[in-house]
Amino acid sequence: MAQSTGTKLIADNRRARFDYELLERVEAGVVLTGSEVKAARAGGVQLGQAYADIRGGEAWLVGASIAEYAPGAALAHEPERDRKLLLHRQEIDSLYGKVREKGLTLVPTRMYFKDGRVKVEVALARGRERVDKRRAIADREAKRQMERAFRRRR
Repeated sequence: MAQSTGTKLIADNRRARFDYELLERVEAGVVLTGSEVKAARAGGVQLGQAYADIRGGEAWLVGASIAEYAPGAALAHEPERDRKLLLHRQEIDSLYGKVREKGLTLVPTRMYFKDGRVKVEVALARGRERVDKRRAIADREAKRQMERAFRRRR
């Protein structure tokens, strides 16, 4: 059986980039059932309300929604179940220490296929205040206006 190479984006959590200041990113594998992988291939994944949690020395993806795969109704999975993340022990310990001491959170930023396997990019993040969000919007608008001005001058 030939495996595909490269990456293919399944879901992107754009809201996380707006709501949080992303500090450190880690790639993790995800334990999924067959119908979940097929649903992910069909694009039925939402990461909007998801976060990662460390319980009992294991990392879990909580709140990610993987839609049911209609053709596999007999082997259906629960769309909102917690899914185990596959990380090295040192990575889990490091993330747990940072989350516990610094008041940070773990947010999934994107889910993708990498060499035929489902991966999740989890970011260590600090929540932004409303003022910070407004500042981010103002900075983005200023950059757009500068780009437009440069294009007009060419």
